[in-house]
Amino acid sequence: MVIHAKRRNQVVTGLLLLAGVPLLVVTVLRTIGYDGGGWYLTALLSLTPYVAVYGALLGALALLLHRWWFGGVALGMVVLLVVFVLPRVVPDDQPEAHGRTVRVMSANLYLGQADPGTVVRLVRQNRVDVLNLLELTPAVVSGLARAGLFDELRYRVLHPASGASGSGIVSRFPLTEQDYAGGSAAKQPGADADLGGGAELEVVAAHPRSPDVGFDGWEQELRDLSRAAGEHGLRVLAGDFNATLDHAALRTVLSRGYLDAAETRGAGLNPTWPATFVPFVPLDHVLVDRRVAVRDYRVLDVPGTDHRAVYAEIQLP
Repeated sequence: MVIHAKRRNQVVTGLLLLAGVPLLVVTVLRTIGYDGGGWYLTALLSLTPYVAVYGALLGALALLLHRWWFGGVALGMVVLLVVFVLPRVVPDDQPEAHGRTVRVMSANLYLGQADPGTVVRLVRQNRVDVLNLLELTPAVVSGLARAGLFDELRYRVLHPASGASGSGIVSRFPLTEQDYAGGSAAKQPGADADLGGGAELEVVAAHPRSPDVGFDGWEQELRDLSRAAGEHGLRVLAGDFNATLDHAALRTVLSRGYLDAAETRGAGLNPTWPATFVPFVPLDHVLVDRRVAVRDYRVLDVPGTDHRAVYAEIQLP
């Protein structure tokens, strides 16, 4: 009986150790700032907030089973993950800003399958000034035109294409196209928006490739967006980044002088993908220059697409 009890204890300990592997992997990768070098670990990192909850349950179970050392280590890793995640739900103080207010929205149109009427309705309801469109196809451009988008937002820089590679910027303000994103698999157009009175805002429709179709390309295209804010004018990067705030490549962009609009409003855990099921990860972001104040942030539902749209109201210094 003693032997059987010992074996049973060994099995339980072994199962706990096996169950703790995801927690250990995510904690180590997140702490050292490494995205894993491949699709599967990158996807696992995107689940960091959920892994923290999982780890807390696992640690509590270990303590109930009297595996004190395992439970203590697991809960220690959970505390570390909470330190990383907690700032996303705590609103930040906003910088002094008394300049022009601009309302920015970004929508991934899912290979052009999003409902154009809903997109235009959201533009009208939220008085959107600048709209970034990802996975923009020629057919959905026609649908948006019929729905009246270009009556609301007259100015445009559009690069429609079949599949997922088309993108565009539509604006209430005159646009001058610029190359702010460098080479990428999908179009990532940039433009200077003339707000009037000598004020300008640089806009990038961000859509780095997904890591599941090329990790190195995803990492490089994200880092290509990270030119320091002080090296150019006020800039907004809005779109589908195929990354969460737990990915080092996206944090590299933020470290160069940007803020995530959702995080600064305490909404950094609001999921945007996959909208076709239950959204559970925030892949879509509005990144703003640190000198800009974020007055509002929301996620918005658009039928027909697998992403929720993101909206931010910002005020320039």
